[in-house]
Amino acid sequence: MTSADSPVTPELAEPGPVPAGSTGPIGGTGPIEVATGRGRHADLARFLGRRIGIGGILVIGTTLIAFLLTQLVPGDPAAANLGQRAISDPAAVQAFRQQNGLDKPLPVQYAIYLGHLLRGNLGTSQQSHRPVSTDLSEYVPATVELALFAIVISLLLGVTFGVLAAVTRDRWPDQLLRVVSLAGVSMPTFWIALVAFYVVFFKLGWVPGGGRLEPGQVPPEHITGLYTVDAALHGEWGLLGTVLQHLLLPGLVLAIYTIGMLLRFTRASVLEVLGNDYVRAARAKGLPEWLVIRRHVLRPALVGIITVAGVAFGSLLSGTVLVENIYSWPGIGQYAFRSATNLDLPAIMGVSLVVAIVYIGLNIVVDVLYGVIDPRLRLS
Repeated sequence: MTSADSPVTPELAEPGPVPAGSTGPIGGTGPIEVATGRGRHADLARFLGRRIGIGGILVIGTTLIAFLLTQLVPGDPAAANLGQRAISDPAAVQAFRQQNGLDKPLPVQYAIYLGHLLRGNLGTSQQSHRPVSTDLSEYVPATVELALFAIVISLLLGVTFGVLAAVTRDRWPDQLLRVVSLAGVSMPTFWIALVAFYVVFFKLGWVPGGGRLEPGQVPPEHITGLYTVDAALHGEWGLLGTVLQHLLLPGLVLAIYTIGMLLRFTRASVLEVLGNDYVRAARAKGLPEWLVIRRHVLRPALVGIITVAGVAFGSLLSGTVLVENIYSWPGIGQYAFRSATNLDLPAIMGVSLVVAIVYIGLNIVVDVLYGVIDPRLRLS
């Protein structure tokens, strides 16, 4: 065959000028750009821009709902913060209300709060008398570290056991794992936390009972606020081991429910994909089972698994109140509990804003991962 007869691959062909009004490969007019890398990046950028815009609207709506809910909480913030002796002094009460804007109408209070937010000011905590942003910068990393540890353990065990249960459908490994997953999602987390604390710490003494470090132990130099990361960055391996020991029990307690949920959902997703024709064709070609699972099953099943993992991680971040109190973990759960009991409105609003941003940010990340895994979803 001569060179003139050789077919030219699309990658090597030089695109010529596109006449005005010409039709592209998908039926549109104008330059044929949809199939190029630039077109794919533009689609992803528009997809991401829409999600961020919707997320911003949701954040504003969340601040309004949280603000209105704080006004419905029974009790007087002045009485909660000044005490019974000071509350009997009308001048002190009036000064407190003026200082915190509680003497103004609700729309004015909300407008003032939004103005402070735009300047990065979350207000001053009425219990610690420090900026709420400063308090959150100390408490949030502890909860993030605990939630990250729990979600990593959950993904490793839940997805692995879910795939194993699917490929051994109706055999004894599948039946055993289904019982384990049912137990994991059925037992209340606070009950598991109390039982684990009593048995593993109090009776057996296998792991430390609470806190992020031993009493009197100096934390690593602050870089990220995550003790595991900071200790590793500074090469303090002994301190890293201590941090992991303190993380183990509360992290596993938090992970039990998520492991059961991911196991059940992964099993269902993998079973659905295993019934497709292309999976049977891959097996008919003689491919090893592990290669069929890795190449042809896991990626299609990832869309549903990512959804559950994103929701689970958000729940871990915002639902650690009881576990943090049982294990004396200095995270946002303890801070939120103290703020609620003391009617510390700026702190409550700050925690609500952080939780809202976490949930909305996770949904945006999940949506972007959808678009990466399946580009068809970017156009939906």
